[in-house]
Amino acid sequence: MYGVGTWSNPSNPNLPPPPPQGAQSFGQGAPANYQFQYSTCTGRRKALLIGINYIGQPNALKGCINDVARMSNFLHERYGYRREDMVILTDDQQNPMSIPTKANILRAMQWLVKDAKPNDSLFCHYSGHGGRTPDLDGDEDDGYDDVIYPVDYRTTGHIVDDDMHAIMVRPLQPGVRLTAIFDSCHSGTALDLPYVYSTQGILKEPNLAKEAAQDLFSAISSYGNGDFSGMASTAMGFLKKATRGDAARQRTVMTKTSPADVVMFSGSKDTQTSADTFQDGEARGALSWAFIKTLQQAPHQSYLQLLNNIRSELEGKYTQKPQLSCSHPLGKSLLK
Repeated sequence: MYGVGTWSNPSNPNLPPPPPQGAQSFGQGAPANYQFQYSTCTGRRKALLIGINYIGQPNALKGCINDVARMSNFLHERYGYRREDMVILTDDQQNPMSIPTKANILRAMQWLVKDAKPNDSLFCHYSGHGGRTPDLDGDEDDGYDDVIYPVDYRTTGHIVDDDMHAIMVRPLQPGVRLTAIFDSCHSGTALDLPYVYSTQGILKEPNLAKEAAQDLFSAISSYGNGDFSGMASTAMGFLKKATRGDAARQRTVMTKTSPADVVMFSGSKDTQTSADTFQDGEARGALSWAFIKTLQQAPHQSYLQLLNNIRSELEGKYTQKPQLSCSHPLGKSLLK
């Protein structure tokens, strides 16, 4: 899969084509100076793996620590991620800095993206409890933010999707790759990525240029250039004319796109739960298990192939429907 490892033998017609190089337009009427860039994934590789079983707590899980152990081995053996470039947080460790507390998770997220450069490949995997909380800033269509629960959530609280986006997505330069796997309930938009794809490769977001006209993209351009005052003044003019649902959708795209190359697979829709299951003789999270199994069977897949193959593995066993979301629109060659 593009983004986890590098391309090998790109002339092989059985492999999906490599991503286009250079600056890419967001399309849909976006101004030319607001662009994104795919990563070649030839630079440094770093991974953050978080697995929380909530040992000794009510609603404890069984498979999350196993998920992280399997993902660590998979990244190392299949894609060459070095052990020393991985941070692993699980609640069975003795080192207090390796326990998935809220403070440690936030610190590790900052570590993951620190000093990231174009063509680096970053990987974030979370397996644990997820939930929803009322949206306080108006950027969610359904009025709820997605959250994850650190092991100490009872005293420190949850981590909201807005904060994870601000830490792991917003700082990334063009051409930095972040692959995220969120194996948790209500995780559909856990990183607040605005472009969501169906299993047919259809972009679920509306035509932004048609609905928002140039005002929205002027605000996006201001954001990309660091002109927050320009973004705010333009955005306010647009938002005042929109209904709450439209405003939430447009504001998400306006503020949550990225010039980097961010793709996330989540365990379920925002309204669904994700299964803690038993596979291959041990407790596992359903998405984590299916993600690894599918890529072991066919390492070179397009995003759409991977999404459909993951769903096929889970179909008939679980009700959850894994989701694919991105920080930018995907080129057609990456969806075939």
